[in-house]
Formats: sequence, structure tokens, C-alpha cells
Amino acid sequence: MRVNWRIISLHDPALTTSMTPPGQMGSAPISLAHVRALFGRPARIAPSDFLRREIAARMFERLELIRVAPEAIIDAGCGEGADFAVLHQRFPQARLIGIDGSQAMIGEAAARQRRTQSAMSRLLARLLPQGAGGGAAAAPSLVCGDYARLPLPNASAGLLWSNLALHWHPRPHEVFAEWRRVLRDEGLLMFSCFGPDTFRELRQARPLARAPQVLPFVDMHDFGDMLVDAGFATPVMDMEMLTLTYDTADKMLADVRALGGNPLATRARGLATHTLRDATYRALEAGRNAAGKLTLSIEVIYGHAFRPLARTTSRGESIVHFTPRKQAGNSGAN
Repeated sequence: MRVNWRIISLHDPALTTSMTPPGQMGSAPISLAHVRALFGRPARIAPSDFLRREIAARMFERLELIRVAPEAIIDAGCGEGADFAVLHQRFPQARLIGIDGSQAMIGEAAARQRRTQSAMSRLLARLLPQGAGGGAAAAPSLVCGDYARLPLPNASAGLLWSNLALHWHPRPHEVFAEWRRVLRDEGLLMFSCFGPDTFRELRQARPLARAPQVLPFVDMHDFGDMLVDAGFATPVMDMEMLTLTYDTADKMLADVRALGGNPLATRARGLATHTLRDATYRALEAGRNAAGKLTLSIEVIYGHAFRPLARTTSRGESIVHFTPRKQAGNSGAN
């Protein structure tokens, strides 16, 4: 896998271009029902887990640079719960809450946790004297729900983590507002998602399609603008381009489907015609690199931001935060 990356903060002048007015912010016409159906077959999604694990590892590297000590963590888009173990290792005292839009994926996460707890119980039974208390972590709470309508109270967590989930929602600006609601003051949001150059080879290979075949992912600059509009403080965005290589077009297309496929409400219905399918394969084959490999671009967007301290109460009263000033020359005791 070849990797190139660059870091851009929201103070970069380049971010002043291509901004979308807040009232028009959104994603593509994604069908949430179709997203749930796509992720309703965990075995179909499993072959693409290698990419989610790679991106999660890169997110954890970024998290190591940020000082935060959450009492509770929300994993929005938890899938089968693969990130729980590392989140618990990083924050062993924190309570974990997994949210996913697919009931099937929540079921997989629950089954995974049962297997983990069973294995831990067997290990502790061998290592500890009979009757001794164990140190196994509490099982995460698992909830199926819409990221923009979380069934959680205000200020539920100190960290909201979301790995490759945001781009499947048609209203990311509403998602950001909801994520801010469930974060505590000074809580951290950390997320990753696909950017607009993802699957560009496949998009270029289907010029004859009358309906879009690839999701037009949201630009990094617009996500940054949405974070500011939702009330987050000091948002930082960065991106990197990953290149996956394949021997066959069939394997490439299988991975694209495993990564979520096409959830657009405007997608073409029915099977592709022989003409379109053959033209797609010819275009892909013509794009082999110097090593004879097919390439698939993945633009990964990373973002993190904090929920700032509240400035007003629910009744509109101003809140002033202050720290008493230390008095000079008062170092000794009377």
C-alpha cells in the first residue's frame, strides 16, 4: 500500500475556498434504509475490515497526542466492536457505549463481546485462586440508532470516537450537532471518513452510467466548516491518500462492495447492462500501473475538535469561568 499524506488546519488560507453555506450543508441523497441493508450482512462487510483496522490504528496514533481522560466513551459506528479493546486499553476506567445504525452489526458486536468475556473468564479462572475477584472490563453498552438522533442524554461522554462511519449519513451537519449535544464540556470528538477522491478510478471507469455508481463523498473543507457551525472549538482536519492495489478487477469491485457499496437513493436499479459492465472492465484494465496492478484510491479524512465550555445556561444567563489568583508572598504558614 502506498501512502501520501498532508496536514491542513482550519487556519490554513486554503480552507477559505469551497465553503458551503450552513443551510446547504449535507451529503449526497443517501438512503439510510439502504445503508442499513448494506451493513445488515456482516459477512459481506468482513473482507474490508483490513482497511477499518488500518485507519483505526492511525486514529489511535493521533489520539496519543491529545490529553483527555473521559469517564465514558461513545463509539459511533462501532460495527462489530473491533475498536473496543484498544479504547479500553487506552482508557481502562472509561465506560464504553457502542452505537451503530445496523441491528445486525450490533448483534455481531454483542456476540464478539460474549466470546471475549468467556475467554477472559476462562483465563482468570486458571490464573486466580478460587473465589478471587477478576479484573475483566465491563461489557460495553450497545445501542442501535441514528447518529443524528442518539438515544442518549445530554453530556453523556468525554470522548466521541467514530471510525469510517460519518460518510454513510445524508445529513452530517445534523450529526455534528447531535455529537456536540452528547459530549460534555471540553469533551473530544475524533472521527475519520472517506473524502471525495475515494474510488475515483471506479468513478472514471463508468462514464456511460446514467445514474451515479459511486457515492460523491463530502470534501474535508466542508466538514471543517460544519464543525465550526455546530459549535465545536479548535477543529483540526487532515487527510491522506491511500492506494490499494489489485491483480483483478473482480477483487477490486468486491472490496468496494464490502466497504459499503452504493447507498444512493438515486442509484441505478437492477443489474448493469453488458455494455456498461464491459466498458467498466475495459476502463479499469486500461488503468493498470507500471507494475501491472490495478489501483484504487482511498482519501481518508481525519478530524478532531472539542466541545467548548458553556457560555450561557439553558435560560440564557451568562456563565463566567474564573480561577482565583494566587497571592504573592503567602508561601509560609502562620
